[in-house]
Amino acid sequence: MLGNIIVQHGHRAPRNNAHVRCDITAIIGFVLPDKHPESVETGEFLEVVVRGEPEFSNYERVYVFDPATKRAVHNFFRNGGDTVHVFGVCIDSLDDIQSSLSLEQVCGSLFHRLESEEDISLLLVPSLAYFGLHMLNDGTLTFDGEPLLTRLLQHCAIMNNRFLIIDAPQNLHDELLIRWTKQFGLRNEKISAYGAVYYPWLCDGEHTFPPSSVMAGVYVSVEKMHPPIGIQWPPANVPVRGCTHSSIELTHHEAKELALGHVNPIVLVPGQGMMPMGARTLSKDPIFQQINSRRIMNMIIEQINRDTQWAVFEVNNPHLWTIVARDIGSRLEEFWNLGLLELSQEGEKYFVFCNESNNPRHLLDAGYINVEIRLQPVGTTEQILIDFTLGGG
Repeated sequence: MLGNIIVQHGHRAPRNNAHVRCDITAIIGFVLPDKHPESVETGEFLEVVVRGEPEFSNYERVYVFDPATKRAVHNFFRNGGDTVHVFGVCIDSLDDIQSSLSLEQVCGSLFHRLESEEDISLLLVPSLAYFGLHMLNDGTLTFDGEPLLTRLLQHCAIMNNRFLIIDAPQNLHDELLIRWTKQFGLRNEKISAYGAVYYPWLCDGEHTFPPSSVMAGVYVSVEKMHPPIGIQWPPANVPVRGCTHSSIELTHHEAKELALGHVNPIVLVPGQGMMPMGARTLSKDPIFQQINSRRIMNMIIEQINRDTQWAVFEVNNPHLWTIVARDIGSRLEEFWNLGLLELSQEGEKYFVFCNESNNPRHLLDAGYINVEIRLQPVGTTEQILIDFTLGGG
């Protein structure tokens, strides 16, 4: 030790500088018994990860995937998609995925796999759009694909940074489509902000197909247009590729009515081609009616979760709380500078609160760290409170 110089070793948290990916996509399809590969049983699945359509076309088992899934991969890359996980779930019949009970038996392995792959951000099941519809005596519309859609919305809500792109069911139009969308949203009210419906189906010459794969490519391309993080931009008002026309040509009035009913219309814009003109989730909650607002929150929550994982291995004390609050504030300042956040009505950019008042002794003894975060994503009208908890055990 020299003179009066004291060397003090302080703690510096390992910083994760990587941003959460919001462009990696998963397309889920089904494999019927006559296409089951040898040694693959019902309830198991095939998965191929590709970064271009040629990679998928050259996959040795591409023949097992249903036509809607194969078309979806083509549309995804045609519209700016980057990386996609293509899943083929082996089923005995379509009945396997039309009830919640059999769904869990057949798709349980798939959901375990999806839960383990944290970078997937977008989900779609284009072949589901061909399933049947039923109207009950009281006017309630039910869709045979709803059990899987509901299960996927639940999955998105659990995984934080995940969003479901939903196709309007085949042959469902006008007021009945708006009615089903409203009823489906209400049946899944607490998780409805994690999905969005698109209409109408699109055409490439004589081929007609659900629009979700085209829109997944649009989501990715819009994000890539605005680096380094582009999810604050709504996936709308850009021309779609690989489409000559739509199955139903919408008037301005029809498109407006659909948008008000939380169905995102794809319309023909003279001189520009087919363009999505809405960006609404299924939710009636004004905070999360806009797709970009929901996805910004998804990404921020997941980013903070990853950034702070180191803290669960540290001594839980006020010094740690200060470091955690500082690191979260630093990340939110970055997001503010990138344009993902707005000022609150009180003129506040964001607020991070982590001290003894929200970390009482019983939480400390249980190994938890509680952080209160307030912020306002672009497109929302008020601040959102995030009660974030780390650790345990």
